[in-house]
Amino acid sequence: MIDKNVVKKLVDEWLQDQEYFLVDIEISPDNRIVVEIDHVDGVWIEDCVALSRYIEERLSRDDEDYELEVGSAGLGQPFKVPQQYINFIGKEVEVLDADGVKVKGILKAVDGNDFTVGVEEKVKVEGKKRPVKQEVDHVYQMDKVKYTKYIISFK
Repeated sequence: MIDKNVVKKLVDEWLQDQEYFLVDIEISPDNRIVVEIDHVDGVWIEDCVALSRYIEERLSRDDEDYELEVGSAGLGQPFKVPQQYINFIGKEVEVLDADGVKVKGILKAVDGNDFTVGVEEKVKVEGKKRPVKQEVDHVYQMDKVKYTKYIISFK
């Protein structure tokens, strides 16, 4: 089986001169390599092809045969790395927390492993008879939520 660290090293070398960042590398037991990259402005197919060629030129099929797929992190897929959170500040996201509670709101800030989502909630305000909708900040830890993903809107 092809070593994931070897593939990661090759991807990191290619990324040095690029504005892209690595999201994930998966290698199956039958040597199917899937590399996901991302960029703040989206991923260009030409760059996926360039990275694919870069890897293929440096991995020998004589040693081990493999299948290689290079693509972008899927829009609407759960975030896997902190840079994805940073890229979507100001956008609407969905969070499923560790307790199974799902919220939708605006990703407001990222600080290390923590991120803040502003969620519209009905809040009881003193002096008012009925609850009023207000934005309430929820702070989560990236490694403690089940997932966070961007909500695609066609408004």
